Amino acid sequence: MASLQEEDPCERTIRETSQSERYNVCGPITQQLTQGLHHQTFSQVIDISTADPHRAGIKPTSFLRRVLAVCLCPELLRDTNLPVDVRQRALQLLQACAGGSVGAYSASSGLCHVRQSIAEFITRRDGGVHSYAENIFISSGSNRGLMIVLKLLAGGEGQPVSCVLTPVPCPHTLPPLLEGAGVTALPYDLREEGGWALDLDLLHRALRTTRERCTPRAIFISNPGNPTGHVQDRKSIEEVIHFAAAERLLLLVDEVYQDSVFGQDTEFVSYKKVLFDMGQEYSERVELVSFHSLSNAYTGECGLRAAYMEVVNMDPAVMTVIKILLDMDISAPIIGQLALDLMVHPPEPGDPSYDSYTQELLLCRATLTQNAKRACEVLNGLPGWSCQPAAGGVFLYPRLCVPPNLTQEAKEVLARLVSFHRRLMDRIPHPDGGVAKHGGL
Repeated sequence: MASLQEEDPCERTIRETSQSERYNVCGPITQQLTQGLHHQTFSQVIDISTADPHRAGIKPTSFLRRVLAVCLCPELLRDTNLPVDVRQRALQLLQACAGGSVGAYSASSGLCHVRQSIAEFITRRDGGVHSYAENIFISSGSNRGLMIVLKLLAGGEGQPVSCVLTPVPCPHTLPPLLEGAGVTALPYDLREEGGWALDLDLLHRALRTTRERCTPRAIFISNPGNPTGHVQDRKSIEEVIHFAAAERLLLLVDEVYQDSVFGQDTEFVSYKKVLFDMGQEYSERVELVSFHSLSNAYTGECGLRAAYMEVVNMDPAVMTVIKILLDMDISAPIIGQLALDLMVHPPEPGDPSYDSYTQELLLCRATLTQNAKRACEVLNGLPGWSCQPAAGGVFLYPRLCVPPNLTQEAKEVLARLVSFHRRLMDRIPHPDGGVAKHGGL
């Protein structure tokens, strides 16, 4: 590779992600605070910049870690100090692995046993609405699965540009994923005064403004909301499904925080459940891809890198392409896949580990709920700040109201910086010998 100029034009536009930027900023600050390099020294710093529960101090569930420990070291199957259900589940999972080892590959779509466990979990969750293992695809994180679907939506050479309706605010990982897949983001605003609720009028407005620029192919939904903490009710979900059906849009639904709902009189209802409750007119023709992950609030095993997506009403030919794209990648880590199985099929009443598992879960839920409420109170108590309360997830999305005089000063400073930038670019020779192009900051 001689130079970046010789690479693919799309690759030359790749920028540092917001997640990398946060690591670069928060890492040194944490180090300064703990090592006394700041004007104040703290004995402990809790880093919540990444929404990583374990990084912030949430403890992993004992049952999950014990089962994985036995899977990694099968000699522990004979250890009678471990609960019987831990050893039984570990043996069951090892038997599902090729060669009885977590060191073997699986099919790119995931272990058949785990996919079946996920399908059974979805069926239970949705009150008997059937889910099928062949519609479940396991990937190394939900973003990996989403990227595969986005690539399918991207228009080829000579075709109209494809776009996806994306909420504002949206998950920080979504814009770079869209850019990397060659798909344009079509923003639609969430209604802050309604607790960041989805407003159908704003969806229609966003759609009307873009018909000439790109072809809408899908709508992305985060429920519970990332980063807003909003949880949609059944009526709101029905409205979105009606909208998607009328506009022939694929529903891309991030439901990673479905287990983390704590708002009063609030419950999680899946898009698939509502879709099938609406009758065959919708349940047999509206395309839906939903995502869930190990990185959710209560399991919080972000580093094990495993997630799944369920594909509903997709054309069989498209399903084949999804499998082909997954085959181009190595399977998700086996340990992560086994952890997914444990997440969707935890200890049941009567199992030796049930009581301790339930106690740990309740403690985690209480901690996250109290933290969300307390953080919201603190933010609303700061001068110039306001924050809508969250009903689920692990995020809050506050607003900072900047006084008008400061806003005007900032605009003037920015204008001077742009002017300086342009003058500087005029003096710098362009690599190809041409004239440097003026760019904004």
